[in-house]
Amino acid sequence: MKKSILLTLLFTFTAFIYAQNDIEKVKSTVSKNEIKAHIYFLASDELKGRQTGTSENKIAAQYLANMLRSYGVKPIPNTDSYLQTVELNKTTGVSNASLKIGNSSFDQIFTLNKINANYDDKAIFVNYGLEEDYKNVDVKGKYVICIMGTKDEKAIRASFSMAREKSALAKAKGALGIIEICNVDDATQARLSHYMNGDGMSISSSNDSKKDDFVHLWVNDQNEEINKLFSTQKESEISLTVEGIAKKIIYSQNVVGVVEGTDPKLKNEYVIYSAHYDHVGIGKPVENDSIYNGARDNAVGTVTVLSAAENIAKYPTKRSALFILFTGEEKGLLGSKWYVEHPVIPLDQMVYCFNSDNGGYNDTSLATIIGLGRTTAEKDIINSVSQFGLKAIDDPAPEQGLFDRSDNVNFAAKGIPAPTFSMGFSAFDEQITKYYHQVTDNPNTLDYDYLFKFFQSYVLACRSIANNPETPFWIEGDKYYEAGKKLYKK
Repeated sequence: MKKSILLTLLFTFTAFIYAQNDIEKVKSTVSKNEIKAHIYFLASDELKGRQTGTSENKIAAQYLANMLRSYGVKPIPNTDSYLQTVELNKTTGVSNASLKIGNSSFDQIFTLNKINANYDDKAIFVNYGLEEDYKNVDVKGKYVICIMGTKDEKAIRASFSMAREKSALAKAKGALGIIEICNVDDATQARLSHYMNGDGMSISSSNDSKKDDFVHLWVNDQNEEINKLFSTQKESEISLTVEGIAKKIIYSQNVVGVVEGTDPKLKNEYVIYSAHYDHVGIGKPVENDSIYNGARDNAVGTVTVLSAAENIAKYPTKRSALFILFTGEEKGLLGSKWYVEHPVIPLDQMVYCFNSDNGGYNDTSLATIIGLGRTTAEKDIINSVSQFGLKAIDDPAPEQGLFDRSDNVNFAAKGIPAPTFSMGFSAFDEQITKYYHQVTDNPNTLDYDYLFKFFQSYVLACRSIANNPETPFWIEGDKYYEAGKKLYKK
């Protein structure tokens, strides 16, 4: 009994000393001035919002690659480069869109898919466009018009989630296209127009040659004119024009680097430290400012990963480290989608993906980890964050679906445990939306004293996960638990 107690105390003391050493290592490399310098550069007006496919996005990628090189992080295995080429289809935005139904005309039209259209014929109203709404209705060779969302749920996010289902159903019924009616205010209209009618991108694949002419649009009907028309009839002549859309192949870059682990066995396991470095570029001017600088989203996350890279390159952990800074997140998680299909090291060696992404913060006493309680690394993260005076909390806004809205989800879908480390927020409120995807998200609006603690917390959590003798995994019963078992052959 005495021997057992002694061994337990010895192990506890050793772990404590090791943790204290790791804290000192973190403190020796994380610098508030360096954090500030990186963020001010990445979110500067000169980089014009780092939109994927632009020259400014490429400048950001080269900057990040040079930083990894300067830290001593190694390039992509069997190459001398830190840049992974990502092949994308770029679809130019709409130059003209108009819809006429009866005697009413509409020009606030949002394209859910980028397809030119020219249609003058009948359209049929199908209520909400659900299966029951097509009973005894023949829509073959015509457009269908329906109300966005459902009777009980008309929120924009929920309507986006249903859009694919509605489109597939209308297409299966033989329709040429679907037009959903919405009623949004001017501010929401401006945001929808910016994101849906501007340039679009998708991953380039062998299936791209398959032509799809099925059109899916939303139209803003603020005066409820369409609803009034279809309250007395179910069919009407329409005239629809969508012009200016064209496609071409472009290339962007993920930034990737490696640090080998120190443990003879554990170095064959890798922890991914990831963030996206792109943002949404230039958009509609607000008070004469048209640059969406993206300081919070996601210069902060990008520099968080840079801080981990600097620290782990100087003080390698037992497990190996793979640093990935993604392009194209704002275009649909494209850089991470490309990466998981073109990994530089086999995915079954990746035991964890510690992503960092941000919309904003409203509580500087917190670090909010989306998916904190979903993996066995929860205690490593909580304990690390507490060392720098912060409290780790899990997702406070599950209705936002944040776990599935960042690059981590592409790794989770493959089975790799993958939470996202975010600045502290207790609700997705107006303090978040004030900056999220707004021209106001500038470097001079950040609290760098808070960020200093936040960055140190992330780096210590990285070290704790990478040095823990127990390999992290999903909590049993998680949505991705079975995918993990399959990937790792458990």
